[in-house]
Amino acid sequence: MTANKKSILGVLLLALLFTGTNCGYNDIQSKDEQVKAAWAEVLSQYKRRADLIPQLVKVVKAFAIQEKEVLVSVIEARSKATSIQATPELVNDPQAFNRFQQAQGEMSQALSRLMVTVERYPELKSDQNFRDLQAQIEGTENRITVARKRFIDAVQDYNTTIRQFPTNLTAKVFGYQTKETFTVENEEEMSKPPEIDL
Repeated sequence: MTANKKSILGVLLLALLFTGTNCGYNDIQSKDEQVKAAWAEVLSQYKRRADLIPQLVKVVKAFAIQEKEVLVSVIEARSKATSIQATPELVNDPQAFNRFQQAQGEMSQALSRLMVTVERYPELKSDQNFRDLQAQIEGTENRITVARKRFIDAVQDYNTTIRQFPTNLTAKVFGYQTKETFTVENEEEMSKPPEIDL
């Protein structure tokens, strides 16, 4: 068989592989779009939280002037989290994805410290504006959890698809890689048993 015939045969075999229903190309496209949509929802919820923080800080500032350090940490965490360019391509860049995840974790921690601070101000807890904002932030945190779960599920489905035969061949030909997913912050600390001091 000549080289010309071999190359024609190779092209025909590839054409058969990629036109057949089992090559998985359309599945990969569909699952990639699901990951992008789930990621867009995660970003939407993080943006909602970032948009609520200035209002919350303003209300708390009026009551807790001496808690300036906590307020500054919340503002700095928000600034850091919103400075990261959150694009759909972020999920394809593991280092950028980890920086984004770390910044969002820092914002969650800063908000937690702020809520602990608020416990010292009963008159603040009874303020209607504060209660409304607190409810909105708590609702947003729940939405973030749901959006992250959907994203994790979409990434798992996508990664499974591009690693299974025969779609793994299609994924290799077209350069599809597995995507990063959210991980637990402070995983090492969480794996240690809690110290109980009685």
